[in-house]
Amino acid sequence: MDWFTIKMMSVNESYVRLLSSQIENELRLLHSVQGGLTVHYDLYDNYAHIRGVVMIQEQETVTLRKEIMEALAGVLAEHIMAEKELQILRQLIIKEFKYEAKEDLEPIEGYCKQFLYGEADSGESSAPNSEEGRLRRKQLLVQPLMQYLDENSELNLEGFLKFRVFDYLEELREIAEYAIDEFMMDRQYQEFISLLQYFVYIQEAKIPAAHLIHKGGHEFVILNDKLEPIDANEFDATFKLEVLEKDINFEDMIVSTLITVSPANIYIHTRDPEMTVIKTIRQIFDDRTTVCSYCRTCHTYLGEVKKQDQLSP
Repeated sequence: MDWFTIKMMSVNESYVRLLSSQIENELRLLHSVQGGLTVHYDLYDNYAHIRGVVMIQEQETVTLRKEIMEALAGVLAEHIMAEKELQILRQLIIKEFKYEAKEDLEPIEGYCKQFLYGEADSGESSAPNSEEGRLRRKQLLVQPLMQYLDENSELNLEGFLKFRVFDYLEELREIAEYAIDEFMMDRQYQEFISLLQYFVYIQEAKIPAAHLIHKGGHEFVILNDKLEPIDANEFDATFKLEVLEKDINFEDMIVSTLITVSPANIYIHTRDPEMTVIKTIRQIFDDRTTVCSYCRTCHTYLGEVKKQDQLSP
């Protein structure tokens, strides 16, 4: 007797074989069905079936059916998240949010992966806890799967995902919105960086050099070529005020001060060259910047450098 049938549309044999194997492996972990379970798949032109056959005593059917359907719901939920989730997100991004160009889709999908799996490029991602989110999404699939399988022996996987998991789809829709927001902020940030790069390019140098001392955390000191504190008020502050009105995600005052005083060279003394604001300064001023962590100025302001961190004798 077929206890369950999973129907899938337009799938290849490798996909059907994978899902069939996942189901069989999961159900064989149930001690009550060991030796009495077989899982088969049938592949047709436009669809496929996966059938589960269990040979048991009649008096055991009620309890065992519930146990099997709970396990089946769990393995199907895991399969949907692993094999279908990104496809569903791509469809949402294209059809509902109208982002179809490759140059838009790829970064948005990248942000989706950060939110889904915690694959962030840095520790500064605003993504929610990925494991907590994964468990929540799985539960949003398991509950309706169990309810459906309790009442039906045949499940159309595509139809189920389209019409039976609204809470799960809403969760993915929110993730797509988060990703698009991040994408738009990043685009605006890059456009603003380009504006600053252009302004730096056309602006003549006002002082020969500036030393940016990063003491740690968010504590910075800006000195001139004589290692004296720079007073940005002595320079034209028009651009500084315009920059400070922008809602951007780094230390506005440092960047705007450097642009205002326009040094020919910027020496960045830091133990943390990968800090966002330092990377931003290097991006804006390009070949005007030099980063070090072991010179005399570094020693004076930052203290002794650890031997394993030294880049030069």
